[in-house]
Amino acid sequence: MDQEGERVPSGPSGLGSPSGGPGRSGAVRESPPEAASPVKEVFDDILRQSSALYKGSPDVLREAYVPPRLPHREEEIRKVAQVLAPALRGETPSNLLIYGKIGTGKTAVVTQVRKDMARRTGLERPIRFVLANCANVDTHYALLQTLANSLVEKDEERIPTGWSLDRVYSAFCNICDRVGGTILLVLDEIDKLVKNSGDGVLYSLAQINTELKGARVGIIGISNDLHFTELLDARVRSRLNEEKILFPPYDADQLRDILEDRAREVFQPGVLQPGVLERCAAYAAQENGDARRALALLRVAAQIAERKGNKQIRDDDVIEAKSRLERDIITDCVKTLSPHYKILLWAIVASSERRGARGLETGAVYEAYRHVCQKAGASPLHFRSISNHLADLEDLGLIRARVISKGRGGRTREIEIAVPPQETLRALEEDSLLQPLSRSRGTGQTSLFRFGGGFPT
Repeated sequence: MDQEGERVPSGPSGLGSPSGGPGRSGAVRESPPEAASPVKEVFDDILRQSSALYKGSPDVLREAYVPPRLPHREEEIRKVAQVLAPALRGETPSNLLIYGKIGTGKTAVVTQVRKDMARRTGLERPIRFVLANCANVDTHYALLQTLANSLVEKDEERIPTGWSLDRVYSAFCNICDRVGGTILLVLDEIDKLVKNSGDGVLYSLAQINTELKGARVGIIGISNDLHFTELLDARVRSRLNEEKILFPPYDADQLRDILEDRAREVFQPGVLQPGVLERCAAYAAQENGDARRALALLRVAAQIAERKGNKQIRDDDVIEAKSRLERDIITDCVKTLSPHYKILLWAIVASSERRGARGLETGAVYEAYRHVCQKAGASPLHFRSISNHLADLEDLGLIRARVISKGRGGRTREIEIAVPPQETLRALEEDSLLQPLSRSRGTGQTSLFRFGGGFPT
């Protein structure tokens, strides 16, 4: 009778073991059963279970999904369509700049208008949309290369790296002329391009129609920065000659409507307990009316409920989702900060812990920062540089700053921490530069901080 198993190799004497027992040559030994993997159990459970929460794809709750209806953006859709409509008649549309804070529907509106235009047939001139995210493609060369390569179909027509900038621009013009028709360049986060590489590429694109023979190019810029055009040279602003559309933040009621539309598409009836959508909307309304944030809260709350094995999403799931998202955002954000930003943020958070709810004036912040530098063995930056660093931390949403009047003493800024202090400190403590301070806190040496907000000399 055949036996299954692993044959034991024989030793020099022909035996598999010195004892000459079961290890004799030709004997077999059964393999031990494979140990169950915890990861395998998780995957098997997920595959066995059919979710009691969803009737559609959870991806409906992600920002990349563009629904067939965009609540409370009907007016903005109409305005964008009006600017781009001349392309349907074969004319060159005006350049367009769309402004608004993160999560106000800018990219979604442009995507919907693009899809509506793509459904039009029998046009006098074909219309092509070319998309580039300038947060990732943020140099003159890379942008022209990306735009050109998005228009070609054959690999041998693609622009490689290593060419001169003039050659890349000339090749892009030739490709546009070969494609023909109206080419609309959608430059998402266009402000990041200008801040990183200047406005030279915008100047080139704004005057490209003077060099084209068989095509016309229009620019659609999307920006979270309402003031980025102030960075542009007067000649570039004149060349762009753009129309502007401002997208206002959503309020809590509008965010609830957006969530209700998505929830109806993705969840089974009765899954959401009363108040869940309202809490998600209220949290997101406090953060500049960010629809992405509202959707992320609902999506993560659903994941938490599913992992618990619950058949409903509860208010507590949203509270837990908020905490989890804040923790992830803080960690990711803090990891990208350079050392002096980390030292400054540490000084603000730790000083704020001692002072309680009271804010810190910029002078006290600077003194706290200098003493943290001393403890960490770093040379402090000048006050003006730290003032700029504070503005950057405010832009990142890590702190809040408000101007207060000191009477005859003039005005100053009062700084408050805008994120959970303990989670922020934990994220900062991952940096080896701040670990000596971390150990001091861990042994209870909070006397490092004076009540006035600084450090002892």
